[in-house]
Amino acid sequence: MAFQAGGQRPAPRPAPATPEAQAYLQDYTALLEAVPFPSLVVDHRWDVVLANGAFRTLFQGAGPHPTAMPDDNFLRFVLFHPDAATVLGEHESSWCLPMLAHFAATLERYGHDPGLQAVRRDIAQDPIMEAAYRQGLPHWIRAVGARAVEHDGAVRPLHHPDPRRGTTECRVVVETPASLQELGYTRLTLVLREPRRAAHRAPRARHTPAHLRVVPAAE
Repeated sequence: MAFQAGGQRPAPRPAPATPEAQAYLQDYTALLEAVPFPSLVVDHRWDVVLANGAFRTLFQGAGPHPTAMPDDNFLRFVLFHPDAATVLGEHESSWCLPMLAHFAATLERYGHDPGLQAVRRDIAQDPIMEAAYRQGLPHWIRAVGARAVEHDGAVRPLHHPDPRRGTTECRVVVETPASLQELGYTRLTLVLREPRRAAHRAPRARHTPAHLRVVPAAE
C-alpha cells in the first residue's frame, strides 16, 4: 500500500529537557546496542528517538525518502515508503492495518499534534487510501477486536537481509520502563524467530501509489 507522501521532512526532535534525562538516554542507548534483536524507542508520533544496530541492519536496504526513513519515523516508513514491503512481510495485513489502527487511536488522543496531522494529510492525498481509512479501517477493527491497536505480543512476518535468516517472523515486544514513560517514549523490540522452512521470495517493492486491498473501501 506504500505511496509517495508529499509532506515536508519532520522537524528535528528536541532533546530531553534535563541533564538527568539526557544521561539516562545515553546509558539506555548502550543497553539497546547490547540487544541482538532490532529494537527502537519512539514517541507518540512514532518519531524514532533511539534505534540499535540490529534495527539499522534490518532496514539497511531501504532507499532514500524525504519523509519516511525507518530510523526517522517508523509509522511513516510502514505507510509511505515504497521499499517497506521488501522487509515487512504480508505488508498490508500484518503491518499497515495495525499501524493505521494505532494511528487512528493516537490521533483521537493527540488530535492537535502537528506531526500526526501531517500524517493524516498525507493519507488524505490518496482518495482510495482515504476511503479505506474512513470506512474500511473501522470495519476491520470491529472484525479483529480491540487487539487491533495493540502491538505487544503480535507475531509478524519479516524478510531479513541476512540470508541466514531470510524470510522469518518476529514477535513484537513492547517493554517500556518508567523512566522512558515519563519522557513520553515507548520501546519496541522485534524478537526474531528461526527462519521458516519453506523459502519464499521477498516481494518486490512497488513504486506506484497503491491502497489497502485487504480493507474494503466505501462504494
